[in-house]
Amino acid sequence: MSGDDQRGGLMAWFQRSALWRLKVRLQFSGWLQYVATALVGAVLLALAALLATIDGLAGPLAWVLAALGGALALAAVFDVVTLKLGLRPVEAIPGALERLDAFELMRARRSCRSFQPRDLTRAHLEALLEAARLHCRAERRISAAPIRLEYVAAALTVWPVVGAREFFVAIAPREYDRDAVIDVGRSLQRVVLDATRLGVATCWIGPGADQTSVARQLGDRFDATRDHIICVCALGYRSRLMPLAIRIMNAAMHRRLPLTALLFADAGCTTPLATDTPPFSTFARAFEACRWSPSSYNEQPTRCVGVLDHDGQLARVDFYSATTSRYYAAVAAGIWLANWEVGCAALGVAGRFAALPSEQRGAASLCYDASWIVARPPAGDP
Repeated sequence: MSGDDQRGGLMAWFQRSALWRLKVRLQFSGWLQYVATALVGAVLLALAALLATIDGLAGPLAWVLAALGGALALAAVFDVVTLKLGLRPVEAIPGALERLDAFELMRARRSCRSFQPRDLTRAHLEALLEAARLHCRAERRISAAPIRLEYVAAALTVWPVVGAREFFVAIAPREYDRDAVIDVGRSLQRVVLDATRLGVATCWIGPGADQTSVARQLGDRFDATRDHIICVCALGYRSRLMPLAIRIMNAAMHRRLPLTALLFADAGCTTPLATDTPPFSTFARAFEACRWSPSSYNEQPTRCVGVLDHDGQLARVDFYSATTSRYYAAVAAGIWLANWEVGCAALGVAGRFAALPSEQRGAASLCYDASWIVARPPAGDP
């Protein structure tokens, strides 16, 4: 049995266990991030106490473990008091990022795991509702299938986000349409970037959302016979306070694959794209913006291939998914498309998205998502 098969079997066993059910209960009751810190602290304190009773092992090591365990226990208490119980100082609303260019804005955007306990201002809410309407319009979509972003002002059951009380819920048709799911990622990412410009923090939530509770909050705006909830996005103002366990998780997940593992110059995805040489260097900042796109668990499943024309100029960029995920990989691809089009617009390069016929696609081992085709000026134009 291969290592992957063994890990898969172990995970399947764990998901059937009582420990998994306890984890899910703690996760969606909002206690997991606090219990994890307290549990590690308790284990370290117990080890310190055990070492103190063993001749030859007591001493500096026991004191170090006791200090670490005590610090974690105090951190857990502090997190519960300030975040779970809400005994915390009032924080200021962050300012807008008006001076950043498009690339700086995309680079500056970070997932927010902890929100202030305050509602969006009326101006910010109205701006985001208008952005949701604008970016979901039919003429901006790849698919003909309708998608929409429903606003919910309620504390949805989500994890690991703390304090979120306003959300956009992304909805596509119940009948699976990959292009519609890509449209969800593309449209919602455009809203996320608009929110970032305003100083509003956001967090994409896919597997960490309890869809039953989300559907309940939507009420008659959600029809289970026609609609499918793709993901939710938390909205609000970033808080400086955050559970220690989530801080550690964020630090571990804040990484990105190198461009050489994401961008390729051939349909077989074997030759890395040279973004530092023409004609690809013209689009270097747009490629980098794609690299910083968020994805579920930061898996970065999207790949792209640059295709040249007969004159050695970039003709199109093909976007693929490296996994078989029906939803999260498609959403991630849509986020890449959004960052790419925003980047190209900032560079002053026109183009359009299209779905190529199957015979024109490469990368047979990957799942094709869409292509961005460079707009060429009409013959005779300068």
